[in-house]
Amino acid sequence: MTKGSCMCSAIEYEYTGEPMVTALCHCTDCQKWSGGAYTSNVVVPRKDFKVIKGSPKSYKIKGDSGKINDHWFCGDCGSSLYTELEVMPDAVCIKAGGIDDKAVRDFKTTAVEFYCKDRMAYSKAVEGAEQKPVFG
Repeated sequence: MTKGSCMCSAIEYEYTGEPMVTALCHCTDCQKWSGGAYTSNVVVPRKDFKVIKGSPKSYKIKGDSGKINDHWFCGDCGSSLYTELEVMPDAVCIKAGGIDDKAVRDFKTTAVEFYCKDRMAYSKAVEGAEQKPVFG
């Protein structure tokens, strides 16, 4: 079982099993949401994920696909926690920085990078990761 939390520990979550995929997302929504060049994501089956403490808040936005992206965060400290994408109804995209175990959040292999068309010039492609101009 892998656990994570927000910066103030008001929200805690856990998941079981192995990630479906590890991914970086360079879309402008992720840049604005994270305040960085991209988000680092551990994608897990929705059935294996649960919030075990607190009540995160969410912000819904329509993605490029026309479908809803539901961004979950701590209403107290503002930490980005996870995203539920309508285009991926069976998965949760956990923001890796909130995972408690550094060995998990510092994943050794990035499988895919999404929205490479929006990549910041100073952020180079991860060697060996599949490069997708958009999602899908």
